[in-house]
Amino acid sequence: MADAPWAEIREKFQAALALSRVELHKNPEKEPYKSKYSARALLEEVKALLGPAPEDEDERPQADDSLGAGDHALALPAELVEAEGPVAQGAVRRAVIEFHLGVNHIDTEELSAGEEHLVKCLRLLRKYRLSHDCVSLYIQAQNNLGILWSEREEIETAQAYLESSEALYNQYMKEIGSPPLDPTEHFLPEEEKLAEQERSKRFEKVYTHNLYYLAQVYQHMEMFEKAAHYCHSTLKRQLEHNAYHPMEWAINAATLSQFYINKQCFMEARHCLSAANVIFGQTGKIRTTEDTTEAEGDVPELYHQRKGEIARCWIKYCLTLMQNAQLSMQDNIGELDLDKQSELRALRKKELDEEESVRKKAVQFGTGELCDAISAVEEKVSYLRPSDFEEARELFLMGQHYVFEAKEFFQIDGYVTDHIEVVQDHSALFKVLAFFETDMERRCKMHKRRIAMLEPLIVDLNPQYYLLVNRQIQFEVAHAYYDMMDLKIAIADKLRDPDSHIVKKINSLNKSALKYYQLFLDSLRDPNKVFPEHIGDDVLRPAMLAKFRVARLYGKIITADPKKELENMATSLEHYKFIVDYCEKHPEAAQEIEVELELSKEMVSLLPTKMERFRTKMSLT
Repeated sequence: MADAPWAEIREKFQAALALSRVELHKNPEKEPYKSKYSARALLEEVKALLGPAPEDEDERPQADDSLGAGDHALALPAELVEAEGPVAQGAVRRAVIEFHLGVNHIDTEELSAGEEHLVKCLRLLRKYRLSHDCVSLYIQAQNNLGILWSEREEIETAQAYLESSEALYNQYMKEIGSPPLDPTEHFLPEEEKLAEQERSKRFEKVYTHNLYYLAQVYQHMEMFEKAAHYCHSTLKRQLEHNAYHPMEWAINAATLSQFYINKQCFMEARHCLSAANVIFGQTGKIRTTEDTTEAEGDVPELYHQRKGEIARCWIKYCLTLMQNAQLSMQDNIGELDLDKQSELRALRKKELDEEESVRKKAVQFGTGELCDAISAVEEKVSYLRPSDFEEARELFLMGQHYVFEAKEFFQIDGYVTDHIEVVQDHSALFKVLAFFETDMERRCKMHKRRIAMLEPLIVDLNPQYYLLVNRQIQFEVAHAYYDMMDLKIAIADKLRDPDSHIVKKINSLNKSALKYYQLFLDSLRDPNKVFPEHIGDDVLRPAMLAKFRVARLYGKIITADPKKELENMATSLEHYKFIVDYCEKHPEAAQEIEVELELSKEMVSLLPTKMERFRTKMSLT
């Protein structure tokens, strides 16, 4: 090739790369892809100047070239063939152009054309794919095809491309190991070639992207363990190679924490959230990198949204840890079991020894100062299940801190559903803290706080548009009043002679619980106000519980009027009978409320006799 044309080719290629990097918003509003199309024209000129590919067997499309068999040699180890000589060098340079044309067409949403160019790139490189000159380009082409097929929701095809990239990277690092050529270097003069360190940095970044895309594919395929492993590896590598944007990294780490929370791996979850806090704190303080997206660079609203989202992940951490402890320590009526409490304390010591020595090293992000900063955040909150009120209160206060932080962004105006979910989590924090509290008056106050934050939401929400949310809140408010009434009855039982004020308070709480349970049950009626003969699976258990509690509430009303008391017993019997009759007609419902059904059957048997005795007593007086 003559010097003049080669200089011209290099110049056009560099100009095309520069145009490709122009951000879309810098183009005219009516021509958002203007710079992309200009880059494409230059790439086509370079392709023409390079001349056609030799029509040899490796580069000519084969009759049996099919996805997964010919195009990327899936699962087959590559053989080392160096790209030496003018024919091989020419094929590699054409492959570079095909790669950039492929990415260019994908960027302009022309996916089929993009796929065609990327597949041509792979064909040109196939026999050289393990070589020092070609491995990075080959992996990048496969990564882009993986993303393309993922966007088409052809997940298994995407998985095949990405796993092939991962296997090729591992084979190259095992058999060769030296930092390979970056694709741009094929159009650089010798004196401008990259240093080994820069090559290594770029190649490792390509592999990190590969792991990131694999994590998403595994998540989509519901291979959650694998997805979490690859997500964790990606985050760790991004820190090691200083190739991340703080806001994006932090939200990904916080999201990963939710997987660990669901697995009850609270130490790992805490580490992810602590790292998210530390890295998020770097937002705006570190040098902008080429990975920085437009939105992350200059939109304060996104900053506050991400901060709120991380806060919500912390809320879930504190709440789930407390709820998990409650489940471990409660008896069959939901109260603290002292034997189970002792068992949890013994188990925690064992967990502490095992986790500190083994598991902590497996998940650790960062080194040196970064590691110390993450540890400082971790030390402020436990990962062990609380075994008493003081420990639970520490978690509660941490969770409540993040509730206030989340509500700063997720306000009722504009983020109705998110705001309500945060308030419901706040209520749940109070509810689970009440389990650890031994003083019944203080427990009552906690439930009162729940009611104070939930009741206004029912007033504000239009039930037509927010039916499901309304039902959730009605049920939760009813249950809070129900719990308060039970506590007040327990307090009254300890008094020798409960005064009229306590009786009035019990009846008032009873009335409020009945009101909200009835609102919930009425929401299940059809437009003609008829209660359904068949209750949907999504509301079956809450509907049966509401019926059971309404029955019990009527039995707890304190009245001096015998007629009223008899009426209340009859209403109570009616609701117990509904539960028994419904479960007879729909046997599948019985397993949803086994305990309540047994008690209902007992009451249906006992109440008629009790009512008859009461009538006899009334007639005698």
